[in-house]
Amino acid sequence: MAFREGFVWGAASSAYQVEGGWKADGKGPSIWDQFSHEAGNTYMGHTGDVGCDHFTKYKEDVAMMAEMGLKAYRFSVSWPRVEPNASGEVNQAGVDFYKRLVDELLDHGITPWVTLFHWDLPLWTYHKGGWLNRDIAEWFAKYADTMTRALGGRVTKWMTLNEPHIFLGPSELEGLQTSNAKKSHVERLWSAHNSLRAHGMGVKAIREASPSVCEVGWAPIGRCKTPATNTPKDIEAARIATHAVTTKDYWNNAWLADPVVLGHYPEDGLALYHKDLVNAGDMGQTHRALTNAKDLATICQPIDFYGINVYDAERMAMGEDGVPKKVEFPPGHARNSIGWFVEPTALYYGPKFLYEKYKVPIVVTENGMASHDWVDLDGRVRDTQRIDYTRRYLRELRRASEDGADIRGYMHWSVMDNYEWQSAFKERFGLIHIDYTTGVRTIKDSARWYKKVIESKGASLDSSLEDVMS
Repeated sequence: MAFREGFVWGAASSAYQVEGGWKADGKGPSIWDQFSHEAGNTYMGHTGDVGCDHFTKYKEDVAMMAEMGLKAYRFSVSWPRVEPNASGEVNQAGVDFYKRLVDELLDHGITPWVTLFHWDLPLWTYHKGGWLNRDIAEWFAKYADTMTRALGGRVTKWMTLNEPHIFLGPSELEGLQTSNAKKSHVERLWSAHNSLRAHGMGVKAIREASPSVCEVGWAPIGRCKTPATNTPKDIEAARIATHAVTTKDYWNNAWLADPVVLGHYPEDGLALYHKDLVNAGDMGQTHRALTNAKDLATICQPIDFYGINVYDAERMAMGEDGVPKKVEFPPGHARNSIGWFVEPTALYYGPKFLYEKYKVPIVVTENGMASHDWVDLDGRVRDTQRIDYTRRYLRELRRASEDGADIRGYMHWSVMDNYEWQSAFKERFGLIHIDYTTGVRTIKDSARWYKKVIESKGASLDSSLEDVMS
């Protein structure tokens, strides 16, 4: 059975990971520009100064996307390219780059899906407190308005934030991506609240500024739990764990998603964090804000789709006490080159459980695997493991759709090998191989396989690799 009519097939990237041009045409610095330039922060000291050079090679890249049969390209806008300093003045040259990119995509029949924030926070906002500053929601709304007015006649698919779980969770706890400025748990709660206000104000700004009907969502991590067995009790354990808040981090769905979709923070999270909130001293405003009806109304703007980034999962079993327990993967279980477990049913249970709770159409905004890829002597990149991985995951996504989840699209991560944050150029996730020394692009076998999947609307997932590639 093929995917639903109108299902969107695409691939994704983010500005800092692919663009380069870190000082080009008036772009200001981001926290990632600063972080990557500080010794010891990234693998082999690599920076994203040039990266994939998508900033100058975007026409070549879009032509390759068209050759691969992509119907959609999810990319992010670099906020500091648009607003380089605290004056608030818009850098028109930066805006014009995205206008050119959108034009090129549309000329090739590829629909742009635009993410407004994918981790590269303008350094000037960081110096003003970043997500700890309540005013950041207004700054973000202004930026959203600017980009919607610039692109809104041609862009109708928008996302506000990518993976707040990461840029607010381990990043701020461990000092990653923030110039090593570690934050306490209460500070991270306040940062999260302000980021959700920014999301809500951003959604509203996009809708008000768009000259045409548009769809707006976000792209959080779809933190998935899968059952250790197919028994009803373990499936229920996975469902409960998917929505539970049990630790003082953001490695869950509900703490950020409940306010966005349901208009309130989850009760188990409020109970778990209660002492931190009420004993927060100067941060005591956090507790008041988290239950403030006006703030929650700002956060809970209607969204048209719920984007989820899914790679792996944790397995759960129901304990004898009725509490879900984590079950470790067996020795030798498949992993990708970055060490993440391969768990295809994540793309069944994750979308299914999230759709059952939130009743918002699901778009898989990221899914893919890091692999040890290189160009063969004959000029090909034979990344058969990526093909097998993607085939397994997509078959599970199709099963979720068949079982009632409203699945609207799939964006492979990533469209090209890119700068993988702290891992820099160590990991390769792309459908297109990038030679970081020469800039030469090579379409991988996985991209040619994916093209056949797109052309068949998913039907070729039931065919062997040999049949599809012949």
